[in-house]
Amino acid sequence: MELLDGKELRKKKLEELKERIKTVDKQLGLAVVQVGADEASNVYIKQKEKLATELGYYFVHKNFPNEVTQDELIKELEKLNNDDKIDGIIVQMPLPAHLDASIIQNTISPLKDVDGLTYVNAGKLIQNVSGLVPCTPKGIIDILDEYNITLEGTNVVVIGRSILVGKPIANLLINRNATVILCHSKTKNIAEITKNADIIIVAIGQKHFLTEDMVKKDAVVIDVGINREDGKLYGDADFENLKDKCSYITPVPGGVGPMTVYELMNNVHLAYTLHKK
Repeated sequence: MELLDGKELRKKKLEELKERIKTVDKQLGLAVVQVGADEASNVYIKQKEKLATELGYYFVHKNFPNEVTQDELIKELEKLNNDDKIDGIIVQMPLPAHLDASIIQNTISPLKDVDGLTYVNAGKLIQNVSGLVPCTPKGIIDILDEYNITLEGTNVVVIGRSILVGKPIANLLINRNATVILCHSKTKNIAEITKNADIIIVAIGQKHFLTEDMVKKDAVVIDVGINREDGKLYGDADFENLKDKCSYITPVPGGVGPMTVYELMNNVHLAYTLHKK
């Protein structure tokens, strides 16, 4: 078994990104728009700000009260769309129930949509056209590439169909000529499907969902889950019982997570580059 180390890969990729940033003729800018004060969101935004500052990005955090109206939020996003100092915009999820997340995400200019969630960028991904792709799926592909794990002709099972992870990673893998089965909460006999997989990507937010009996020997397991319990983090895969059966596996923490914030910063640079073109 070999650990897929996201922390080490992130260090390496950040050095490469720093070199690319040196060739840019402006200070890159990232804006994070938040509604309310969700505790987990606050932690994620701090991580983003820390790395953005380290890279020399101009960083803006716009925080609105829970009662903000949809129109007020849309006006703010339109201002950021037209602000030349800003290359990338993200709206931190979750949003309060009175706000339509889809409308708000699609207010962001596709050229500044560094979360890759607008209909335009989602469509580009399906058609395998260069655009901005969600950060966690990009991080997964970078990990697989770094460890020279073959994708072409490989049987991959993705568990989870969210627009942030499950659906985009399935499309990225199809674009790389993998054979993909996408499982979800309504899939019957998931274990029968996963047993035939060369690679399993699990992203459903359920502690230790993927167990040893669901995985064939020497499979690759990518665990996207982050489940907090009694102050500890657990993945969606039962790491301790799986590690000796897998050829490669990501730990939680230290696997996919560290790559996600890097990919966001990389997307800011990519957004600038695509915009220039």
